[in-house]
Order: sequence, then structure tokens, then C-alpha cells
Amino acid sequence: MSVARFIADQRTKYRVPHTVTCALLGVSLSWFYKWIARVDDPEGVHTDTDRRRRELDAAVKAAFEQARGLHGSPRLHADLVEAGWRVAEKTVAESMRRQSLVARQIKRRRGLTKQDKSAPKFPDLVKRDFTAEEPNRIWVGDMTEIPTECGKLYLATVIDLFSRRLLGAATSEHPDAALARAAIEMAVAARGGAGAIWRDDPAERVIFHTDRGSTYTAHEFRKLCVTLGIRQSMGRVGSCLLTG
Repeated sequence: MSVARFIADQRTKYRVPHTVTCALLGVSLSWFYKWIARVDDPEGVHTDTDRRRRELDAAVKAAFEQARGLHGSPRLHADLVEAGWRVAEKTVAESMRRQSLVARQIKRRRGLTKQDKSAPKFPDLVKRDFTAEEPNRIWVGDMTEIPTECGKLYLATVIDLFSRRLLGAATSEHPDAALARAAIEMAVAARGGAGAIWRDDPAERVIFHTDRGSTYTAHEFRKLCVTLGIRQSMGRVGSCLLTG
């Protein structure tokens, strides 16, 4: 190995400035710069280490962009290893620093549930026992926000705890009572209509368990449940799985 290549390797492998190495070896900077200028590499890659670093930087940047800037060094390292690279996570982190690649932090969305404190309170009829002995005994419902390229979309679901079957799934641009109505109406239709689920004994009617969100305590939704013969049950604010 030549002296000049040794100096270059100290810089690329160990981050030792070439000015320091040249001074320690008694080599002039001008000579080292001339050696660099004589290297026949139009892209400025002077050693195998330089070349690998350039290739790694390109791979890290491509993986970073493919992840839409959301992955930090641990996840990018996993992506590169999966793609066939043999590289340490620390090396990936160094490459990201060289290229000023900083992962974006996703802001956590606030929960959809907004409680209407003036609305009637429904008891928790489930008491964390999320099982049912037969169909149409206990249904559970929830709303979820789905980010899309065109904006936010909201999904309301109804599931029968006996079969774990999804009975109703309605979507809307607004997480309101109308969306909750659409999901429960779909669930009722899936079970043969209101006549099929109606029970004369109020204690035997279908229980619909949700959180205490204003969508489920809204007057129009409560009225629909009464009309369909459905008993409402509620857990805590923001979670139908916890007792209130």
C-alpha cells in the first residue's frame, strides 16, 4: 500500500483528517493533493473504501426515500439487510448524518372520541366479558380514522362477539352520528332486518357496546337503537373495552 493511499484510508475508515496524518508521517499536503489529482476517477472515489461508502450512501438515501423519510437508522438498517447489504447499524447512522437525513416524526392523532357530558349515560352491560353464548346477544362498535391521499376517511364497524363476524362497516368523511347509524343499520340488515333481531323482553334484546363518544350518545342514534330494539352499553371515554 502506498503512503498516499494509507493517508486516504485513515480519513475514510477512521475519520482521521489527512492534515493530521500527513503531519505525523512528514508528508506535505501539496504532495498528497497532487496524488489525489492524479487518481483517474472522475467521480472522486479514490479507494475501495471510498467507493463502498459512496454506494452505501446511495443505498441509504434510496431506502430513506422509499420509506418516505419515516425510518431512522434501526429500521433503515433492517431494510438494507433485507435487501442483501452486510452493514452495521452504526454505519447506516453515520451515512444518514453525512447526508443530513433525519427521520420525520409522525404526530400522534388525537382520539376521535368526544364525550357529550350533557347526553344520557348508559351503563356498562358487558363488564369486560367480551363473549356471547349465541348470535345477536352482544355487538361491539367503534370508529377509526384512516389517512388517505385525498384526506381523512372514517370507518365505523359493528362486530358480533359470538362469531366475531363483521356485520357492519360504513365509511364517511365525517365521524358523526350519521356514520354510526349507517354501520348499525348495515349490521341489522346483515342479520335479516329489525324483525329478525327484535325481542319482546327488553332484557333479551341485543346489547350494542361502544365507548362514550358523542356519536353514540347523539339523539338520532339513541332513537334508532330504541326503534330497532337494541340496548346500548358503554365503556370508558375513548375505549369500549374498559369499564367506566
